Amino acid sequence: MEISPQLRKILSVSFSDAKYARHEFFTPEHLLSSALAFDSVRELLESCGADVATIRDCVNEYIKKNVPVSAVQGNGQSAEPVETQGFQEVMNRAVFHCASSDKQILDITDVLVSMIEEKRNYCAYSLRMGGVDKLRLIEEIGAQKLTDENQFFLDGAEAQQKFMPGMQTGDDARQDNLRNTKRTALERFCVDLTAEAKQGKIDALIGRTDEIDRTIQILCRRTKNNPLYVGDAGVGKTAIANGLAQRIAQNDVPDAINNFSIYSLDMGLLLAGTKFRGDFEDRLRKITDELMKKRHAILFIDEIHMIMGAGTSGNSTMDAANLLKPVLSSGKIRCIGSTTHEEYAKNFEKDRALARRFQKIDIKEPSPEDTLAILKGLRDKYESYHGVTYSDTALKAAVDLSVQYLPDRRLPDKAIDVIDEAGSYMKIKAKGGFARMRKAPAHTQEVSHTNELMKKPIVSTSVIKAVTAKMARVPLESVTSGEKEKLRDLADTMRSEIFGQDEAVAAVTKAVKRARAGFNNPERPEASFLFVGPTGVGKTELARSLSRTLGETLLRYDMSEYQEEYTVSRLIGSAPGYVGYEEGGQLTEDVRKNPHSIVLFDEIEKAHPKIYNVLLQVMDYGFLTDNQGRKADFRNCIIIMTSNAGAREMEKSKVGFGAENASDEGDALSEAVEKTFSPEFRNRLDGVIAFSHLGKAIVDDIAKKEIAKLAARLAQKKVKLETTPRAIAYLSEKGYSREFGARNMARTVEEEIASPLTDEVLFGKLSAGGEVRVDVSRADGSTEILTFDYGKR
Repeated sequence: MEISPQLRKILSVSFSDAKYARHEFFTPEHLLSSALAFDSVRELLESCGADVATIRDCVNEYIKKNVPVSAVQGNGQSAEPVETQGFQEVMNRAVFHCASSDKQILDITDVLVSMIEEKRNYCAYSLRMGGVDKLRLIEEIGAQKLTDENQFFLDGAEAQQKFMPGMQTGDDARQDNLRNTKRTALERFCVDLTAEAKQGKIDALIGRTDEIDRTIQILCRRTKNNPLYVGDAGVGKTAIANGLAQRIAQNDVPDAINNFSIYSLDMGLLLAGTKFRGDFEDRLRKITDELMKKRHAILFIDEIHMIMGAGTSGNSTMDAANLLKPVLSSGKIRCIGSTTHEEYAKNFEKDRALARRFQKIDIKEPSPEDTLAILKGLRDKYESYHGVTYSDTALKAAVDLSVQYLPDRRLPDKAIDVIDEAGSYMKIKAKGGFARMRKAPAHTQEVSHTNELMKKPIVSTSVIKAVTAKMARVPLESVTSGEKEKLRDLADTMRSEIFGQDEAVAAVTKAVKRARAGFNNPERPEASFLFVGPTGVGKTELARSLSRTLGETLLRYDMSEYQEEYTVSRLIGSAPGYVGYEEGGQLTEDVRKNPHSIVLFDEIEKAHPKIYNVLLQVMDYGFLTDNQGRKADFRNCIIIMTSNAGAREMEKSKVGFGAENASDEGDALSEAVEKTFSPEFRNRLDGVIAFSHLGKAIVDDIAKKEIAKLAARLAQKKVKLETTPRAIAYLSEKGYSREFGARNMARTVEEEIASPLTDEVLFGKLSAGGEVRVDVSRADGSTEILTFDYGKR
């Protein structure tokens, strides 16, 4: 069993007092006398109706008359006081009382109960003389907490001179230690932002002039003078409060709030250690009382939604919010709060009585231009901390790359994190360079090289790109390659992966380039396409190729999973009252996390018609609202929908390669699209791109592509695959299918090459790696078959 810090201190002080007074014995009366110097003990006894002065006088009188003084030894010091049997019995009984209460920490409350139960010491008599009743004492102990982890004792020197005039220690160091522990509730649970601003501990606020002016205007009101910052995490709500503290410290505010102090409340510290009912309310009451006494004080509560429900116990509804309502509405104290949109809707909109006491200020995400100005304003502090230098181009890159690759976070927080981590990276790299230099032989260390290393490292654009790639968990190549280079080679790159669909590739690349050049409607997605055509001709593969080439995330949704009406809720979230209401929809959540992405709705004709209505809003306005009221931004997305509509009608057209047949196929597709999709849906598309059947002329290219995929998988097994032109021609002939397209070629390669090699890779000649050459020979002199020649690498 442990002893509480307060009881440990009381024991130490009482023993020191007994030793200083050269008392021969250490008695429970010493302990009670020292305990009366503590606020918590006196408040407890006074709540029982006791007269603390009477108790103190009785105990001190007993100590003076009955505790003998020891003789001074030869070295000029007295002997250590000896614990009496009465003291030991009191402590033993206190331990028993603590254990019977299922407590793990022995406290002064247990000792007080033990004293009043013990009949053979003068403490019980003194307590009864002061009006302390045992049952009343136990009730009060259960109703309030005696100790506070952050304030163990009073001003010791003053308290002991007041309550124990004959037993002061005279130890100036100990008196100073006791005196320094006395702090007000504001000092214990709040941080004075204005004082920190005067000491230069707060970063400068760049911009946000309108928000600061609006805050000052609300603070100067007669009633309801409480601003409430509402905005996404990371947009700078706390920084605005810090900026207001800076302006007050610089006397750059109206006279109405000049010389005010802003106190930031630590809700975690306020709640810590509140074991008994009433502890939290008492702390909060002390804070509000001190604020009202100061008059020139402003309370700042970051994450103010935490006060909703704070301090409640059981079925009680008296939380911190209800305790603050009276003083907030009357204007007796000024309070600034900050919260997010989600928490505001969840807490404040439900408690209209609390919401009307605050004046809402929406804090929007700053623009990239404003963020760049913020980074330039903070540059000196980060350069000084990391010992590096940031170039202007690096700061600009931090803003641009954080916007593109960290979409789930907000400016300026994410851009600041990028430059902070980049500075840390360069600092560590520079220290590693110093270490390597120190280990090198002396004759290899040239003066010019030393001078170069001693210069401050420069955080360049390449460092920003590397750090952003790590933070976003994307390949470095996708960040470092330029956008213009990607767009310049976009058509050629996609044609090298998509065979026989040059017209479709050209239409897609033109639309993407037009969007990236800024010529499209900025309130709509970059492009919205409907790919139609037979199966296996490259519709889905073109979307994948576009994703790989642009380096953007592909969000694919198989619409065969959304055939029922209720599946609409999977995309945008469940309605209130249904399971999963607290969670967002799959589509909206994915796009919020990946605003620069390619959204693929595969086989859209299989989806329920109500899903088409959802997509109308996306294609027309670029936004989609989920069940929580949050908007997903599709304006930087490319929407692609694939459909097999018209495939059967195309099969009914004439077989051939003439213009007449191609016109028939086009008419069949157009007619099928008109029947499947409504006019308002088709009207919002940037283009309906038709994919034609794959001709025999490109079958060899498809066969080579599938063989290359298989060769890459075999290379992981240390097997090199080589195919002869005759083998490729054999696979092309056997794998061509007008009806099933490229998928039939993939199956042919799997059956003709992969399947025969399976046993060899697992158990046979290729189990340890090797080479295999695929060729064609004639079986029985007529039928062509593939042959496999094995060798070691």
